[in-house]
Amino acid sequence: MHKPDIAVGATTIGNVVDILAENFGNNIGLEYHSLDIRKNFSQLREKFDEVAKGLMALGIAKGEKVAIWANNLPEWVYTQYGSARMGAVLVTVNTNYRSNELEYLLQQSDTTTLILTGGIREADEYLKVLAKVCPTIKDSQPGKLQCDKLPFLKNIIYLGKEKIAGMYNWDEVLAMGKQVSDAQLKTRLDSLAPDDVINMQYTSGTTGFPKGVMLSHTNLIGNALSMAECMKLTPDDAMCIPVPFFHCFGCVIGTLCCMVSGTTMAPVVSFTAAGVLKTVEASKCNALLGVPTMFIAEFEEMDKNHYDTSSLRTGVMAGSTCPVEVMKRVIKDMGANEMTIVYGQTEASPGITQTRDLDSLELKTTTVGRALPNVEVKIVHPDTNREMPIGEQGELCTRGYHVMKGYYKLPEATAKTIDADGWLHTGDLAIMDAKGYCKITGRIKDMIIRGGENIYPREIEEFLYTNPKVKDIQVVGITSEKYGEEVAAFIQLKPAQQATEEEIISFCKDQISYYKIPKYVFFVDQYPSTASGKIQKYKLREMAQSQLQKR
Repeated sequence: MHKPDIAVGATTIGNVVDILAENFGNNIGLEYHSLDIRKNFSQLREKFDEVAKGLMALGIAKGEKVAIWANNLPEWVYTQYGSARMGAVLVTVNTNYRSNELEYLLQQSDTTTLILTGGIREADEYLKVLAKVCPTIKDSQPGKLQCDKLPFLKNIIYLGKEKIAGMYNWDEVLAMGKQVSDAQLKTRLDSLAPDDVINMQYTSGTTGFPKGVMLSHTNLIGNALSMAECMKLTPDDAMCIPVPFFHCFGCVIGTLCCMVSGTTMAPVVSFTAAGVLKTVEASKCNALLGVPTMFIAEFEEMDKNHYDTSSLRTGVMAGSTCPVEVMKRVIKDMGANEMTIVYGQTEASPGITQTRDLDSLELKTTTVGRALPNVEVKIVHPDTNREMPIGEQGELCTRGYHVMKGYYKLPEATAKTIDADGWLHTGDLAIMDAKGYCKITGRIKDMIIRGGENIYPREIEEFLYTNPKVKDIQVVGITSEKYGEEVAAFIQLKPAQQATEEEIISFCKDQISYYKIPKYVFFVDQYPSTASGKIQKYKLREMAQSQLQKR
């Protein structure tokens, strides 16, 4: 079947919804095996418009920020495309966020409306965190929230059925949307431009706090089309999406790659290996997404129980380097012999390089592929910006339709990341071969990647400085077989203070995401440093590895 005809730079995400409904209306667009939900592209457009009208009925203007804090529920997809139809900027919230992180994100983004998960076991946890950030909710009228720390936040929409003080229910908002006419929605949709920011995702920065990456319709559509082309996705395919929607991996490589190619989305609400394999079998998925640890868990499940994965052909593995044995099993045991590797970052919407369907096993396990179609990649000297010869290490830079508009309200940080010629500096060290294939060799920044999650030491350091016993703190990543890296903290205590590893770890609980909590804590009197006083983090890594071997 032919693919949708979508012009990059002349199309909004709202227009993509129309192209699909009008050309592939009867094709299944969304299928949740576990929830028994199946909707074709025509029905999806109706659902997206219900959500768009509901948001308009709340008085939400074009460009206003709507945050969503939920796992891979159907409402997430409805909100992603409903908000795109009426021009609100969707701010994605990591489901692991706790009070400190949530408050910062809602405040920095100027979010006016928060949609949060409900009707599941974890919903109480979300409500508790929100009550800590904004204790006045229970005394407020829905839509009229007054919260000192969050002056912009007015509306909270709860996805559960039970009525909670100060919040709208999802169904109430959809009912309010009936006051908005089709003509009003069309006027709004027609007022949107491809270059408008439509999505904002928070990514940790070396300066400590996360930064809001502003992504436009063109950024996202162009990137999704390029990656879908490398996977050769068509309207005859279905894709299993077990990676979180709040990451670019879920909402761009996942749902948007499907939308631009007319492929069926088959999401998994929250990851379990059995849930993924049941979805692949039931929806006859041809594509599967995941980080290496997810694939490893799926193999363990396949060793215990039988699943039919013969429909699999392609997909994306990303988040950390793919071990050879894992890729061998993806090809041999799952049948996905065209599986691809993607390298990227949120600032690039996210894809920068990708392996191709017919690349060798060696290319798929030793490189992150070559530049995506219509994307430029070069390797430069980190200090002089001089382009490096083939085979020599330098910083990977990229330019093209996929480079973000900038960091929200942070022009200086934006200027440090995107140079005057439009090149995005990734902060990753790489080597490129004569055919353009890149190997990531290290990081200029001290970023830690644990199981596909980016963690910036500075953010954890800033948080641990709030512990009254801590005088100084240095956080590093140390190698882990299971997650790629784990977080280790080296702490200097204030004079006459004592603390234990357990005490520091429990201080972090419920304050920062579980994956950022140090797995190891070492107490030291001094840090290894250069003559100029710069702390040598690589020596701390070596110290951690040798101490752990002794243990």
